[in-house]
Amino acid sequence: MAHVAAWKKEMVSDLKTIMTENPVVAIVNVHGIPGPQIQKMRADLRGTAKLLMTRNKLIRIALDEVAQDKDGLDGLKEMVDGQCAVVATDMNPFKLFNQMERTMASAAAKPGDIAPEDIVVKAGPTSFPPGPIVGELQKVGIPAAIDGGKIVIKKDKKLVEKGEPIPENIAKILPRLDIMPMTVGLDLLAAFEDGIVYDREVLDIPPDYYPSMLASAASNALSLGVGIVYPTAKITPILISKAYREALNLAVEAAIPFGDSIKILLTKADSHMLALASKFPEFADEKLSARLSAAPPAPQEPKDEDKDEEPKDEEDEEEEVSEEEAAAGLSALFG
Repeated sequence: MAHVAAWKKEMVSDLKTIMTENPVVAIVNVHGIPGPQIQKMRADLRGTAKLLMTRNKLIRIALDEVAQDKDGLDGLKEMVDGQCAVVATDMNPFKLFNQMERTMASAAAKPGDIAPEDIVVKAGPTSFPPGPIVGELQKVGIPAAIDGGKIVIKKDKKLVEKGEPIPENIAKILPRLDIMPMTVGLDLLAAFEDGIVYDREVLDIPPDYYPSMLASAASNALSLGVGIVYPTAKITPILISKAYREALNLAVEAAIPFGDSIKILLTKADSHMLALASKFPEFADEKLSARLSAAPPAPQEPKDEDKDEEPKDEEDEEEEVSEEEAAAGLSALFG
């Protein structure tokens, strides 16, 4: 039987402990993070999450063994590649992802790092005084020269294309130009909770994305329920309110008096009475005249030129009948 170092057994035991005691287990990529920065990140996580770094083989062994009691945990094994660490916490995976994202920071490139974007030196003056640096810049292809007692870059120069490895000589010169092309931090690759593995594409969403979607779905469901008259605890009060408004409108249009329509009907009748009285002010008493004077002018009816072409006798006859009827009505109204 092959001998297994004690520290490996202890590390696997520690990994199994944090994976068992915490409901959420995540695999994070720690490539390129300097040691002191890792220690600071671990300290920042203290109290909310535990971070352990070790060999990938030991991480896979721990995942396999704990998966015997946590179904689906071994789904994280495929994420264990490169420089990885295990994070265990009781924080939900989405909050954990956001916390990991806050650890991201710009960093200098190392020789052989893959450029995440095109690395370009912009034209313009530098902070360097005239000296050997001019030759160093020119050696890596940067068009530098002395101009007015300063070292200037004559024109924009693309040093490395996106996706290409960064050569050693360029990696050395970039920090001197304050160019930090790399982003390092705890890059969460996937997280496990309640039998489900969430990869970063699922977790990388704005904090309010799902609440907004749920709110929109709830609003649409409510509108649909009201539209098809589907009674539920939330929809029934709206349906009752809608039915009441429609019944009231119908009662007013049909002049059906009941408790809530009486006041509207009286107001409507009063409005019609004023409109009628305004056409025959000579029949109004003092009180009604005061109301007519205070009332805004009635809107003018649109002129219909076609009416002029109609026989005048019939029109006059109709107006005489209408005025007599109106006068009789007013006399009956106001005594």
